[in-house]
Amino acid sequence: MEVESSESKTIKRRVGLLYDDRMCKHHTPDGDNHPENPYRIKAIWNKLQKAGIPRRCVVLNAKEAEDKYILSVHSKNHVNLIRNVSTKQFDLRRNRIASNFNSIYLNEGSSKAAYLAAGSVIEVADRVAKGELNSAFAVVRPPGHHAEQDEAMGFCLYNNVAIAASFLLNERPELGINKILIVDWDVHHGNGTQKMFWKDPHVLFFSVHRHEFGTFYPANDDGFYTMIGEGPGAGYNINVPWENGRCGDADYLAVWDHILLPVAKEFAPDIIIVSAGFDAAAGDPLGGCHVTPYGYSVMLNKVKSYWHWKEDTILNLYQIQSLRAWKFCWSTSLSSGSSEAYPFESTWRVIQAHMISSSDSEDEYEKTPDVVSENLEAVPSGCYGTPFEAEKLKMVMLKLNAAIVATESAPRRSELSKVDVWYASFGSNMWKPRFLCYIQGGQVEGMKKACSGSMDRNPPKETLWKTFPHRLFFGRNSSRTWGPGGVAFLNPESNDQEKAYLCLNRITLEQFNDVLLQENVATDEKDFPFLDITALNSSADKRSISLEALKKDWYHNVVYLGKERNIPILTITCSPLDVESFKSGEFPLRVPAVEYANTLIRGLVEGEQLSEKEAMAYIHEASAKKL
Repeated sequence: MEVESSESKTIKRRVGLLYDDRMCKHHTPDGDNHPENPYRIKAIWNKLQKAGIPRRCVVLNAKEAEDKYILSVHSKNHVNLIRNVSTKQFDLRRNRIASNFNSIYLNEGSSKAAYLAAGSVIEVADRVAKGELNSAFAVVRPPGHHAEQDEAMGFCLYNNVAIAASFLLNERPELGINKILIVDWDVHHGNGTQKMFWKDPHVLFFSVHRHEFGTFYPANDDGFYTMIGEGPGAGYNINVPWENGRCGDADYLAVWDHILLPVAKEFAPDIIIVSAGFDAAAGDPLGGCHVTPYGYSVMLNKVKSYWHWKEDTILNLYQIQSLRAWKFCWSTSLSSGSSEAYPFESTWRVIQAHMISSSDSEDEYEKTPDVVSENLEAVPSGCYGTPFEAEKLKMVMLKLNAAIVATESAPRRSELSKVDVWYASFGSNMWKPRFLCYIQGGQVEGMKKACSGSMDRNPPKETLWKTFPHRLFFGRNSSRTWGPGGVAFLNPESNDQEKAYLCLNRITLEQFNDVLLQENVATDEKDFPFLDITALNSSADKRSISLEALKKDWYHNVVYLGKERNIPILTITCSPLDVESFKSGEFPLRVPAVEYANTLIRGLVEGEQLSEKEAMAYIHEASAKKL
């Protein structure tokens, strides 16, 4: 039975809230701990009750979705499996079936929970679309945005949001819902939702997520910014792929202001669905981002305030996936807190990638390949009767391009871009194509992880080789970039008995700082620049500068090696204290992997320093000789 409190009758704004404890019966077969577990929504509901939230809402009952609605986005085989997988006939093979999928578990309560989750989202969507509610929150599990047409994955069995969107478009034409905006701010890319509306101009899908060049779950290229849809749906799919973790309020709000809101204004949706996983929250062990409750409240309020003139058609739908999420759901009324941090440089780079280059763009910003523009050429004007035409999108993007040029990131870098240094490479960066990954982005053969590149992607002005009286050695068990095997280090202390080959690339101090960021795992990019002009000027006296912001990382020590044509020569390696840890065995010495060693050899050979045989002997001696 639906419950409407007397208190809710006295206010104009009617907010729906739906929860059903039966969705908690979906859990791991043996009750083992799991990131997606029943306690999440139980804890959320309990805290909402203690705060008196349900008394201020229209509390709705969950309903199971009908197969015909689920079949609008999922295959018949998939629906048959999820419908029956919890029955006794599957008892002996349920675990084996789950193991065939990516990050899925199944038990006797999974089918019921999946149907309730999908049906609950349909219910709140229908109520808002009818105008019975101004907005609604569905506290449901299992989640849904990873589930694809014929496959469960990423804790998701049915794609709840996609099912609800399809329901409004295809089953309720009398409600006049012709355009739906789906905002997915889960830290993972909503691959399933994207694919279901890939060619559909009625649904604008917007996803902001950790991507890291396809290495973050779901670990593919689906979430890259060039994935914009196809055919009639080209331009109706927008991905904002973070190049790194640690993104917080400032980064998300920059994307809201420069991409989401301007494009949403042009699209003019009839209803908005927020697929709101909260695993980008500060403190989430898997997400690795830093969005605060305040940040979530601002993100939601920006969407709501932008559409105040048609608020009665907004659906604020929450697919809650975090124990902390209940705070964020209702934090829109918070007046305290602030977000004064600046976005990462990589955030502006990601935003810039969405921009369509114009002839009057500032020279300091590289013009990105016009992939978006090329795809949009195929979009017919007013396709399917929608007013969101390709030219409108282009106009929005051109305006955004001008906004990015005016950001505060440029002044922070301008001084550094006027100062040259020689960056001396002794490891894989001796090979030019590998070094250019740090400048222009990408990866070469053997690398497990791509580089984001520098803001200034101009190649080195000059390249030359020199030898230095320092010891080359290899240590650590593995690296993110190359996998198992040691990587190169240079003993920062000089020794006339040693000889190391270094490749010197003349780059700007700005680019050198970007290399520092990519060579290390910085805790917070707000410390940029890691090495400023003052520190550079003092490097000749100090000879070695341990960078505080990078002190927990491998290459946190900047070593001054002299000058070439009055330009400082710098390299980055470990500290003398780290060398002692290598000597004592606290840090392991280890030979490099074949792929990694090959890059060093290619650099030495192509740089005309050694023959292949000599280069192999050089690497072998450095890895075999004791410190």
